[in-house]
Amino acid sequence: MQQHNSSINNSSSSTCHLSYSSHMEKNAIDAKRGEVDHEMKLVHDSSLDYKGRVPLRDSTGSWKASFFIIAIEFSERLSYFGIATSLVLYLTKIIHQDLKTAVRNVNYWTGVTTLMPLFGGFLADAFLGRYTTVIASCIVYLLGLILLSLSWFLPGLKPCDDRNTCAEPRRIHEVVFFLAIYLISVGTGGHKPSLESFGADQFDDDHVVERRQKMSFFNWWNCGLCSGIILGVTLIVYVQDHVNWGAADVILTLVMAFSLIIFLLGRKSYRYRAPMGSPLTPMLQVLVAAISKRKLPYPSNPNELYELSKSNNNNNNGRFLGHTKKLKFLDKAAIIENGGNIAEKQSPWKLASVTKVEEMKLIINMIPIWVFTLPFGICAAQTSTFFIKQGVIMDRTVAKGFQIPPASMFTLAAIGMIISVAFYDKILVPLLRRLTGNERGINILQRIGFGMVFSIVTMVIAAVVENKRLHYVEMNPLKGSLTMSAFWLAPQFLIIGIGDGFTLVGLQEYFYDQVPDSMRSLGIALYLSVIGAANFLSSWLITMVDHVTGKTGKSWIGKDLNTSRLDKFYGLLAVITTLNLFLFVFFACRYSYKNVQKVVVADCGEEKSDNGDGVGTMV
Repeated sequence: MQQHNSSINNSSSSTCHLSYSSHMEKNAIDAKRGEVDHEMKLVHDSSLDYKGRVPLRDSTGSWKASFFIIAIEFSERLSYFGIATSLVLYLTKIIHQDLKTAVRNVNYWTGVTTLMPLFGGFLADAFLGRYTTVIASCIVYLLGLILLSLSWFLPGLKPCDDRNTCAEPRRIHEVVFFLAIYLISVGTGGHKPSLESFGADQFDDDHVVERRQKMSFFNWWNCGLCSGIILGVTLIVYVQDHVNWGAADVILTLVMAFSLIIFLLGRKSYRYRAPMGSPLTPMLQVLVAAISKRKLPYPSNPNELYELSKSNNNNNNGRFLGHTKKLKFLDKAAIIENGGNIAEKQSPWKLASVTKVEEMKLIINMIPIWVFTLPFGICAAQTSTFFIKQGVIMDRTVAKGFQIPPASMFTLAAIGMIISVAFYDKILVPLLRRLTGNERGINILQRIGFGMVFSIVTMVIAAVVENKRLHYVEMNPLKGSLTMSAFWLAPQFLIIGIGDGFTLVGLQEYFYDQVPDSMRSLGIALYLSVIGAANFLSSWLITMVDHVTGKTGKSWIGKDLNTSRLDKFYGLLAVITTLNLFLFVFFACRYSYKNVQKVVVADCGEEKSDNGDGVGTMV
């Protein structure tokens, strides 16, 4: 009996022990699940919240933050295009410059404005951070707008006392006017690359939903941008034409100030990235190390090349780049000397990791793509110069005698861009995803190349329309092309806008996505530099065409449009762009996309895989 009771007690004790153990295991599993759930709510992509902590996914970033960012981009594009599309008219009507000088000055200003982001993007990535750079550049931008307003209203800075009979403006007005618009250039230089990359930073590349949202971000970013353009070239241009230029400048100043306040209100919802120092230094280190070890034999196995251990790769948050076979000379920077016992203690000027070498390769591989997108930028440069000037001397009358301001014709380009972006994002991409299995639908360079076809079509149509306009001038020299409707220009504006929706948006995504992670602002600046360099090339091309054709007969670029042969100039651009497209396709077909390998479980193995979309996984 006692033995039986002892047996029962032992059995009961064992059952309690098992129950207790199961309870402990369940608590441990629940605690582990709670930790995993908590980790899933955090964003581990090296971003921080406004207090410097790891950000919560639900309360920061994504579309909730992007709307604040798109709002200030809307106002900046409103200001920029309100000025840019009418600048050639201001220079010819108020400053009294001839057509060639005015077009050249517009191209110079546009060129500087779109090249300044290279400096602004470098400062944002290396030292200031993107958020701080946006605020500082907005202040400079505002100063330029305020000075532009004062140059019209202050008695001592006005163009002249009586604007209706002013044959030549005051010198002080010219100085202040150009100072103001170049202050706007400086402001744009920090604003554009920092704001767009800051907007894209709000999406986590390693989260499936947010990664797809980022692909749409660049499309909807440009829809907001185009909305600002449309308002700028309609409302602002109307005020310039029917009230005065100064009133338009005051409106732009107030809108920019208000949007800056909106941007600051979103501070708590943003995800921030700390500046990581000069992104150019590691590239120089790779080049120096490769040159110093140029005589060393290349290892038989690429796995022998040096790579940082996962625990020491905090700067990239575990993001490694897979080795590629191109530009093998640079791989010598990653060859380990002296047996590799002290590899991680060697100077970065003597030994570079495979990831740093691959980042250098990325930048070098981008050079041909950058070069062969310039002709598209040259075609786009004509929309704010010659296209607008054509509209001035054509019949712009609509219902009840109302005349459309010539700069408002640019609205059609913005509408074309919105149509193509919406069609691409909502119809074409989902369809192509099902057909190709590619998350993007088509790759980025295919999108860019497709848009280039539209630039060729634009120049052909522009040449035909201009030839017809000159025929009107020849038939009726007194009225010239005033008997020809300005809506003949609609197709060329609309088609170049559709091309922008493919090429320009594709370039934004390409240069943000394909540069090293530490160069995201500079990547957007590289995209903008395409437009800037193209404007300088457009000015150079105009000068060369004028010089060459002037020597052999009548110049294609005369003092005004009626004495010019823009139809032949547009034809030349069509030929150049067509030849360029073949070269672009040649290099695009041989381009190697960025191959990111994300560490999922640190130090559990070295096996690499490629899932086919340029993102590998190290497990």
